[in-house]
Amino acid sequence: MIVRDARPEEMASTGELRVAAYEAQRLLDVSPGYAATLRALGAGDGPGEVLVAVEEDRLLGTVMFEPRHEGSEVARDPAEGEIRALAVAPDARGRGVGRALVRAVTDLAARRGVRLLLLSTQSSMTAAQGLYLSEGFRRLPERDWQPLPSFTLLAFGLDLPR
Repeated sequence: MIVRDARPEEMASTGELRVAAYEAQRLLDVSPGYAATLRALGAGDGPGEVLVAVEEDRLLGTVMFEPRHEGSEVARDPAEGEIRALAVAPDARGRGVGRALVRAVTDLAARRGVRLLLLSTQSSMTAAQGLYLSEGFRRLPERDWQPLPSFTLLAFGLDLPR
């Protein structure tokens, strides 16, 4: 398995992988419309950089790095950035794909000058939270937020070296 930048011709497949991964865990139940966002992330002219994990040309997972910008969900400062849409193909779970993607996106953020890398996760995503904590992220409850009434996303952050 290697982790690399996503290629333009892979963006549609990357979006579909995100949706499949989220649907497999029932993460879209509260907001089915979020599937359109998952399909579009990184495919346009936005500020994000998409990474993919591949094995023999098979897409196993993906993650997006997004520097702080006016529409950022959690990042507030120019030295902050966000991890978006970490997703692993349902049949590739348990193989270290998520960990490889988290490490790669952390390295990318550090190279981009980010000092605090942030992410949001659903409370039901306990496996992902365990991964984040094992990679040095810490809970930041003061940055939790509600994209929908009665639906809170939990914030995590990782301080990156200068």
